[in-house]
Order: sequence, then structure tokens, then C-alpha cells
Amino acid sequence: MDSKLLEEIGLTKGEAQVYLALLKIGSTKVGPLVAEAKISSSKIYEILDKLEQKGLAGHIFVGKTKHYSAMKPTRIIEYIEKQKEKLEKVELLAEQALPELEKMHVRGKKTHATLFEGFRAVTNAIKSIVDELNPGDSYCIIGANYGEDIALKMRRFFYKHNERRANKKIKLYMLANYSVRGTMEKTTFKKAEVKYLPQYLMNNNMEIFVYGKKALIGLWATEPIAILVDNEELSKSFQVYFDALWGVAKG
Repeated sequence: MDSKLLEEIGLTKGEAQVYLALLKIGSTKVGPLVAEAKISSSKIYEILDKLEQKGLAGHIFVGKTKHYSAMKPTRIIEYIEKQKEKLEKVELLAEQALPELEKMHVRGKKTHATLFEGFRAVTNAIKSIVDELNPGDSYCIIGANYGEDIALKMRRFFYKHNERRANKKIKLYMLANYSVRGTMEKTTFKKAEVKYLPQYLMNNNMEIFVYGKKALIGLWATEPIAILVDNEELSKSFQVYFDALWGVAKG
């Protein structure tokens, strides 16, 4: 089977190759899988982790050794349905933001919006938050998470980012999903207050940063994207939304 079909539904080339190899050889250790999938041994564990997050692979221990296997191909349909649900949530958030955006348009106030595409561009946009704020300033986050498809890379980034933020004495107020409680990088809690909200109020792949007169809206997909909106009214609207959720969230 051509791996391009799996790539079309959202898998990376490496994920598609490893999944097809698992289907072909069945339960296996990493060594034979690397050879069959023609994937670098340095990347195989990250790919397997992503496939497990997507519900397309699993593992068991035979003695002290992990053996991996593919989940039933019907799981692919479940994965597609899950992706559709995420897009519907994004669409709902966009619809909720439209009335306020329309008001700003009618009032004729200038709004600057910048689109960032790709991991490096998006993380550079997040780094700029610390660059722009002064010691003693603060910012807030709605929906703190690491995404699913790029969780390992986001964890490494946020570990260093929050270390840098805390060293500059910038306070963070964070609303996170219950699903990440107890699993967040330890630097997150430096000079920060964190509360949690249930799954239905949070989007696993979306995160909103509110600081100064700006709001950065990020979507942690396989190729992350973010939109930076420089508009005081929109920033205040998100802050009101944050304050309302903060009041019902749990520490």
C-alpha cells in the first residue's frame, strides 16, 4: 500500500511508513521495525509515541522489552472523526469571536494580524512575548497544552521558555486542561499560578496567549500555526473570558 494515502489523512510520512510496517510484521521489537519501515533508529520512538497518541499503535512488555503492534485499521476512521471534531471546535471558537471582530470592523479601529506557520515561526512568536514584556509584567494563557501530534517538541520548547520567563520575573496565569494535570514541565510553575478546567471547556490543540494589547492564538497541529492579533479591544475581550473561567477553575 502507498503511504501517501495515510499522509493525506494527516499522518506524517514517517508515521505512515511505521504504521504500514507494523501491519505487515505484527507484534515486534524496535529493531525489525526500523529495518522494515526504513526509518532512522533515532526517530523511531518519537514516531511510535505519536502513533500511540493517535490510537493507531500500542505496546506490551515481553519481559523487559517493549513490543509494538498496529491497532486495527478501523482505528483510522476513528482518528479521522477525532480530527473532524477538533476542526469543529476551532470553527465554533471562530464563530464566537466573530461578533466582537465585526464590532471592531464597524468602529474602524485598525487591527494588525500576523500569521505564523511552522514550528520555528510559531515558537519564535511565543518567545517574543517574553521579549516584549518587562520584569514585573504578567500574561495569561487559556487552554494550556502540548498538543498531540507535536507534544515532545512542544514540551522541550516550553521547558526552556518558562525558565527564561521566570528568570525575567514575568508572572504567568495559566488555565490548563485537566488532561495535562500532573504532567506539565516543572518550569511551568516557576513564578506562575495554574488552574485547571474540564475537557469540554478546553481544546486539546489550541492555546491562547493574552498580553498587553495583543492576543496570540495557536493551534498545535502537525504543522503548527498561530495568529497574532494586535488590537486592544480583542485583547480585553479575551481577558474578560479568562477572568470568568479563572473564577470557576480549580487549583
